[in-house]
Amino acid sequence: MKIGVLGAGHMGSAIIKGLVNKYDPHDIFVKGHHVTSELKDLSKTLGFTIVDDDFPSDLNVLFVTTPAPITVSVLKNTKLPDQTVIVSAAQGVTEAEINAVHKNNSVVCIVPNIPVAVNAGCIAVGESDHANEDDVKIALKVVENLGTLIKTSNQNLGIVGTVAGCGPAFVDVFMDALADAAVQNGLNRETAFKVAASMVQGSGKLALDTGISPATLKDQVTSPGGSTIKGVVALDATGFRNAVNKAVNDANQ
Repeated sequence: MKIGVLGAGHMGSAIIKGLVNKYDPHDIFVKGHHVTSELKDLSKTLGFTIVDDDFPSDLNVLFVTTPAPITVSVLKNTKLPDQTVIVSAAQGVTEAEINAVHKNNSVVCIVPNIPVAVNAGCIAVGESDHANEDDVKIALKVVENLGTLIKTSNQNLGIVGTVAGCGPAFVDVFMDALADAAVQNGLNRETAFKVAASMVQGSGKLALDTGISPATLKDQVTSPGGSTIKGVVALDATGFRNAVNKAVNDANQ
């Protein structure tokens, strides 16, 4: 399996790191819009190949992570073999626009988030109108190595992408607040951060592995008169839920 990545910004670099964790780095080929010193350093560290001109003629999958305004023009200058499946993470660029440039290539559109770097991403996958079933299977087999796949309609790609893509920053703010409160109560900063991050990781895994709704999981640990329900009521009193709702709605505009 030979995999290419077109674009090496924050998302491209995250995808590269996740791929290197699962595939031989010698089978990963990266072409940045510009060959920066950061890209060269990343290549030295991870062992993938920087492509100056064309990708290999036997490339199986190409991740496109370039900014939307330049994606179409960059693709026009990118030669691809017909068997290469294009997996586009370029937000705002449609499957049809990509197919207009590479008519013979199947296209799968995804919305990943930064945790793909540690193979714990949440990746929205849209419907493919210009891809055959076998090509979609090939693409998703690679993408699923980067995290959890959320298959959805193209219409809902945006909101899934907002929750998955912006959510990590919201959770980071929450973890930072938890850590500050722990430090305020005497815990050292390193331990406070570790406790907060471990708690978030475990809570997410529990919800995913059991399929139990967050509301039910919350009810299971809020004993009558206990400390947890007091904390939940305090969150509600300070508008926590409304703040989260507004953050998602504003981010999704």
